Amino acid sequence: MFADQAAVAIANARAFEDLVRAEAAQRERGLQLHELRLRQVAGYMQARLEERLEERERIARDLHDTLLQGFLSAYMQLDVANDRLPADSPAKPLVQHVLDLMKRVSEEGRNAIRSLRSPHPASDSLEEKLSGIREEFSLQEQVDFRVVVEGKPIALHPLIREEVYRIAREAVINAFRHSEAGRIEVEIKCAARSLRITVRDNGRGVDPEVLQTGREGHWGLSNMRERAEKIGAKFSVLSRAGVGTEVELSVPGKVAFEAASSEGWWKRLTRWFAGQTGADVPPSRE
Repeated sequence: MFADQAAVAIANARAFEDLVRAEAAQRERGLQLHELRLRQVAGYMQARLEERLEERERIARDLHDTLLQGFLSAYMQLDVANDRLPADSPAKPLVQHVLDLMKRVSEEGRNAIRSLRSPHPASDSLEEKLSGIREEFSLQEQVDFRVVVEGKPIALHPLIREEVYRIAREAVINAFRHSEAGRIEVEIKCAARSLRITVRDNGRGVDPEVLQTGREGHWGLSNMRERAEKIGAKFSVLSRAGVGTEVELSVPGKVAFEAASSEGWWKRLTRWFAGQTGADVPPSRE
């Protein structure tokens, strides 16, 4: 009887050792698969980055060779016409203002092209860049324009900062051009969980149909929505006739802020690995 018990004990011990070895082998295969997926994703991300940089450079070349060059040509011709105007001409100040504006816009165009060619856009703060829009509408002195910052500024991811600026800039320019407002305010609110930009005015409001479909031949609203969607932000426009318009952009903190976005990306990547069952690379969002 003792011999039978001993044999059973030995058999159980061997079975346990086999189980431990099998689990160890399974863990090893899991680690190897994990490393393989890491390499695949790294290669995938590198390929996508190279594609995007190449596309950005192509767009930069096209903008430089067409739009910017044409704009500079128009500036030069207007400058010649301005020189031929009598010094006491009532049109002289207005033409000079247009020349100054064209010069600023031209410089901004160069900066935009430069940022397309570089993976590291300019580091001016949102407050500084948005405040500078006032200079483009210096003739509208009756408009009270201000940029307000709430909360402690947090470093933004460079690409997110550029997209947020483009969206907010479009909203501000629309307010100056179309709202007939006496007051335009930009509010930048920084919190741990989100970056919120609100552009509000007390103008005439926006037609509901325009809010839905946009103006024919104009793509400002649709561009803002597309930019917001691209960076995972929420975008909304509220407007009432005779009361004004409020444009709000809310970007999750894990996306907007430089430190948080880096950490958040690796957390998302880890969760993606853990949940994968057969896919080798993450699906494209574009």
